[in-house]
Amino acid sequence: MIWIKNAHLVDPGSGLERDGDICIKDGKIVSIGESLSINRDSVSKEDVVIDGTGLVAAPGLIDVHVHFRDPGFTYKEDIYTGARAAAKGGFTTVVCMANTKPPVDNEETLQYIIEEGKKTGIHVLQAAAVSKGLQGKELTDMALLKAKGAAGFTDDGIPLLDEALVKEAMERAAELDLPLSFHEEVPAFIKNNGINHGKVSEQLGIYGSPALAEDSLVARDCMIALHTGATIDIQHISSAASVKMVKLAKELGADVYAEVTPHHFTLTEEAVLKYGTLAKMNPPLRTEKDRQAIIQGLKDGSIDIIATDHAPHSKEEKERPLTEAPSGITGLETALGLAVTNLVRPGHLTMMELMEKMSLNPARLYRLDSGFIKEGAAADLVIFDPNEEWIAGEYASKSSNTPFTGEKLFGKVKYTICSGQIVYQDEKD
Repeated sequence: MIWIKNAHLVDPGSGLERDGDICIKDGKIVSIGESLSINRDSVSKEDVVIDGTGLVAAPGLIDVHVHFRDPGFTYKEDIYTGARAAAKGGFTTVVCMANTKPPVDNEETLQYIIEEGKKTGIHVLQAAAVSKGLQGKELTDMALLKAKGAAGFTDDGIPLLDEALVKEAMERAAELDLPLSFHEEVPAFIKNNGINHGKVSEQLGIYGSPALAEDSLVARDCMIALHTGATIDIQHISSAASVKMVKLAKELGADVYAEVTPHHFTLTEEAVLKYGTLAKMNPPLRTEKDRQAIIQGLKDGSIDIIATDHAPHSKEEKERPLTEAPSGITGLETALGLAVTNLVRPGHLTMMELMEKMSLNPARLYRLDSGFIKEGAAADLVIFDPNEEWIAGEYASKSSNTPFTGEKLFGKVKYTICSGQIVYQDEKD
């Protein structure tokens, strides 16, 4: 058994926030209340009592957008190191993207990842590819892939440019009741990816990637979703216009979710001048106006989800010249701290609203029976100190390609509990 005593419970499922205790047994939450009595005579050596005084206990975080690079690129990350990084960051569930090598467009690769994921201690879900070979020309056997355990579908990293194929994919996904996630950038408008087309790119003599590349595909896919009834996720939204389009699509009745990364609500294009390739990602960091629009979108509900787009790369790859280095940064171990520091402490979001973005809404997108604290539910929890200051670094991930190393953050994960097992515990506790 695990007893959590005197914690501040934040449950986005019920909207209730209060101090209390949680008792966990056989992987389930068996009791929630104030001052639950512990019969010390019946507590065995295997039982754990956690003093939650000053700590927040919330549903385990769910990241709908991670790259574990397995199979094919395990020098950057693998399923086990990725899962350890997730647990250290407070995540009990992750959804892996399909751009592995080979891609997840077949039953064998899908089954490999699902089976290996079961050995990690957290819930490792896998999205299958929308198109065969990630070529954007022919749809995968989506019904078969769902039957074999695919959580959803995405060609993430590669935008789908064939409108007829996108429409057919949405129609099939709607029939299967699974979500589609879209990477929204038109290559024809981009000369150098990973860097915003603006004053910083001009200063560097690089054309970069304009917001138009994102905005045009977001508008297209929101409207196709409206007319097909599909559930779609606009991944790593970065521009003010795209936030407005998602809001309009929701008002029109489209089942559209939007996710944003911590780096997009924290940094702007100026970070490229300071951090170089560590601030290079697709879509790129944009202007302060875009960043403020993203924060407003989080506040008004236009943006539903905070996801990391955890994208590990080797040190050697990121040390290439700016126009040659790969895009992407790691994010699982800094996400909660960045959100508490940049959203909750300044008053943009309440802790309850943050947990909606990081647990409840991601669960709803992927039709998961989680994202809440309830008696009888699976014991997937994160326990963290919202006021403890810590310095980002010493990562569990294989890679450390992030501009946030050395940053002082608030919100330190103390315990991550998945299916009633402690899968991460802060060394100080």
